[in-house]
Amino acid sequence: MAHHIANDIPARLLMWQRVRAYAVPRSMIAAATARRAVGDWAGACAAARINVDFDLRAVRDRHGSDLVTRLRADLRRLAPDLLRWHMPRIAPDGRLRPGLTLSLARYRTRGATPLQLVVRTPPAWADAGQWMSLALWEGSGSGDAAPGHPPHPHPHPDRRFRLDLHRHLWDSGCSGELARRCGAGGAPSAAPSGRSGVPDRPGAPGRPVLPDRLTVHDSPWAVARWAAEAELLLRAEGRPRGAFTVRLDAQRRAVLELVAPDDSHAPTCRPLREAPAPQEVAALPVLPEAAARVLPDLELLRAGLVVAERLHPLVAAALAASGSARVAGPAEEPGDPHRVECRGEVHRIALRDGVLTAIDHDPVQLRREELLVALGGPALPCLRAIDAVHRSPQALPAVRERLRHGDVAGALAVVEALLGPGAVLRDGPLREELESAAARRIDHGLFRSGLLTLRPGAGAGAGAVGDGQASGVDHAHASRRPRLDRRTPAVLRRKLSSRARPRTGLNR
Repeated sequence: MAHHIANDIPARLLMWQRVRAYAVPRSMIAAATARRAVGDWAGACAAARINVDFDLRAVRDRHGSDLVTRLRADLRRLAPDLLRWHMPRIAPDGRLRPGLTLSLARYRTRGATPLQLVVRTPPAWADAGQWMSLALWEGSGSGDAAPGHPPHPHPHPDRRFRLDLHRHLWDSGCSGELARRCGAGGAPSAAPSGRSGVPDRPGAPGRPVLPDRLTVHDSPWAVARWAAEAELLLRAEGRPRGAFTVRLDAQRRAVLELVAPDDSHAPTCRPLREAPAPQEVAALPVLPEAAARVLPDLELLRAGLVVAERLHPLVAAALAASGSARVAGPAEEPGDPHRVECRGEVHRIALRDGVLTAIDHDPVQLRREELLVALGGPALPCLRAIDAVHRSPQALPAVRERLRHGDVAGALAVVEALLGPGAVLRDGPLREELESAAARRIDHGLFRSGLLTLRPGAGAGAGAVGDGQASGVDHAHASRRPRLDRRTPAVLRRKLSSRARPRTGLNR
């Protein structure tokens, strides 16, 4: 891709392009779909790296058979790979939004608060593998977890991120509604400009007024769908009409009012004539993020950054029915073996007997040259190329992206296809990435087991999330030398452990 063209693409779309390429691999989709097709919803969740933190028998004993029947029906329709596909993510890496509790469905019970099926993401320090968990939230208001399961830092379902009103984003039986709910048949929605997040004068019907700097390029608002989605939101809250808010950024909210001549006409939304008090704004229903913004897949298709064949099959089928999906381009051809200029000739480097070797050199010559290198002599260009591939291959970004999104099997498959299953990793960026991914899985295991609820080495800021006993730790040890552990970056680890490091303390 040309440099000037890449600069014209928003960083947000480039992030979503990487997410769609690596976050939900084809192997996960195939395995989860196969288990769901035979009714094994628990196996489908395991294939999509989703833990189940409840027992249906315990739920039946507590809430009765009728609720368990409805819950089991939703679990059988749940497509966990589709849920992972549509989960909220954060920049710049596109990881799952950490510490989030997101509602999937609500069930009326005998109590005042309905039982909710929720999906949770671990905190950022324990997000190795990008695992999620299914749980039931009973509205107790406490952070206590179910017996045998770890406590969550934010157990209450988030009002901004909720999918109970958007079943087409996780329910396989409702996935066909995606094109209609995301407005795939219409033109891209641009956010009209205005002067403030809460305007003091009404705009055109159905066209809310948004800030100047929040345009369609920086923040893709699905303004054309706000009225219809707000009607569903208010109806779920038991309000036929009324005001609601849209979160514009961390400081501002747009307060809008849903109005319609009567029930037979399409609803419209308009800004309130008078700005309400901040306390009233905080109490209003919040339009979910899935309804407020344009679907990332639709943006990628319109920008030509992805083809329908690279999308989730359920998403591609829904968008293809609306005519929004594009035809795939030419398939990529497999690359040739590595070619290196060695002693005036072009030699090949390829896999032989499970290892990467220089096939144009005699094995006896290669062993002799390797012995000379071990004794300090210069290496052949072919051996230097093999050593460089083992330490920092060209496929390292792809391996790093797969490890970042928890696809360890995919990352190892790339390494084996490049170096061979019999290769021995050498010191370098590739080995450091694999070792770091393995070490981070320990933190996730400690979090899941409940043995560690606070980030290791956290100070006062993290102590507020945990048990509160870590207050003042950072202040007391701020002047001490940083501790070397498995989370220390490789560059800093080499710098601090090097014997050749200058002793600046002697010059004071």
